[in-house]
Amino acid sequence: MVDRKEKRVTSESNRCQGKHVLVTGGAGFLGSHVVDRLREADWCSAVFAPRSRDCDLRLEADVLRMYEDFHPDIVIHMAGIVGGIGANRENPGQFFYDNLMMGVQTMHYAHLRGIEKFVAVGTICAYPKFTPVPFREDNLWDGYPEETNAPYGLAKKMLLVQAQAYRQQYGFNAIYLLPVNLYGPRDNFDPASSHVIPALIKKCFDAMDSSEDEIVVWGDGTPTREFLYVEDCAEAIVLATERYNKPDPVNIGAGFEISIKDLAELIVELTGFKGRIAWDTSKPGGQPRRCLDVSRAEREFGFRARTGFEEGLSRTIEWYRAYRSQQARGHG
Repeated sequence: MVDRKEKRVTSESNRCQGKHVLVTGGAGFLGSHVVDRLREADWCSAVFAPRSRDCDLRLEADVLRMYEDFHPDIVIHMAGIVGGIGANRENPGQFFYDNLMMGVQTMHYAHLRGIEKFVAVGTICAYPKFTPVPFREDNLWDGYPEETNAPYGLAKKMLLVQAQAYRQQYGFNAIYLLPVNLYGPRDNFDPASSHVIPALIKKCFDAMDSSEDEIVVWGDGTPTREFLYVEDCAEAIVLATERYNKPDPVNIGAGFEISIKDLAELIVELTGFKGRIAWDTSKPGGQPRRCLDVSRAEREFGFRARTGFEEGLSRTIEWYRAYRSQQARGHG
């Protein structure tokens, strides 16, 4: 029975033409870029991106109303409560509950409404703490995630379980993508919840504004991370939406790693900050290494990252410089 249903959902090849696509989290950092990309796709005739203030996906009634209002053919689920190490440590219960409820209900009612395809966007935080590098999708269940973001990572990981279970029992075409750490224009620069790249960029600009001679960075700089430019990630998600219809999870990344120390030094150089970096080793540095095997994405739907890291960082810094200038004029 499983094989027959699997054959049915994959043989259709999701021939996207004139599709209505609903993007949860479409006003967010990644979501806004995905919406832009969808509007350029010739197979997508309408894009809906409901705002969280109008639609609380933790509430069953709001999920039902969202589907009744928009009647989508395809759902790309990216809504979530996210943040860096500090935010995850302070809000583990909220991060678990909110992300789990949003995902489970959004997918469940998509299935009940007969929606053609559901694209669940997960997180690299779902991987075990000591996953062999490069991370392969087959390693997802080999251990417990890094403790500081495990509740968030596991809540998102349940979408993979749900997608595979619904495919097996109902023939529901749900796929699961695992983007690596993202960066780029429109990122979140709030120090209370931002990730490492925007946090470091903001630290450098703030230090220059106040003529400080050092910035403080958590950890010792030895952990490594892989980063993907947000526009490349948006391209990958749209390609997978159009072309990928299998149960196996897929890594979305650039296939390289850089230490936090080297990253911080590069951002200091590109922002023009002339001071020094002080490492606060009393604070956690997170997972020791992160770097993905990205061969499945290229093989299955032809995605390969195109933006060089230094080029992407320069674009991000210039966007933030312009944003700060605009904010300053607005409050002047």
